[in-house]
Amino acid sequence: MTLRRDLVELESHGALARTHGGARQAFKRGSPLPFSVRLTSDRPVKMALGEAAAALIEDDESVIIDNGTTCFEVAQRLAGRPITALALSLHAAAALAARPGAYVTVPCGPVEIDSLAMTVAGITAVRNMRADTAIVGACSASATHGLTSTTYEDAQLKRAVLQSARRVVLVTSAEKLSRSSTFRFGGPEDLTHLVTTRDAPDDLLEMFRDHGVSVHMC
Repeated sequence: MTLRRDLVELESHGALARTHGGARQAFKRGSPLPFSVRLTSDRPVKMALGEAAAALIEDDESVIIDNGTTCFEVAQRLAGRPITALALSLHAAAALAARPGAYVTVPCGPVEIDSLAMTVAGITAVRNMRADTAIVGACSASATHGLTSTTYEDAQLKRAVLQSARRVVLVTSAEKLSRSSTFRFGGPEDLTHLVTTRDAPDDLLEMFRDHGVSVHMC
């Protein structure tokens, strides 16, 4: 009972977050969550989005795979497929290269701790590629405020991705369609496809369709 009271007290001060049978470190608001935490959050949803997005890729296509946990799920489902892939995180690259089939390349340069993402280092590699399809994630994807990211560097990279692919597939959960973050890198007009969940509001989806975006729900 004493331990339980102590945990309640510590949680009230934001020092930790209680879980079933224990506690974990509390993450400060606005700070990036560890990749492992983001990966396990809503995992079934991300897996379904990954499968739906991967189904849009044809064999022998050249593909840019963005960083982030949802794009990582897409990469896992593209493993073994005969594609040429530029992976913008080492997590995605490892997933793609886990099985024979894909030709996988990564940008050279600094890698972010934990997320294993390339941001500034990836811009030159992206600009030097003309991809059939880009699989893109977003921190927020408002049809009115645009596609946004929480960091300037990531927004710069994603903007380069939009300009380097014939088709751009945004993969995101419905909740991000009503959010907005700080740094804008594009808008609905820059997309060709949106892959999202079935709980997405019809009025928001219609805004994307008005820009000629093909909407796929899972």
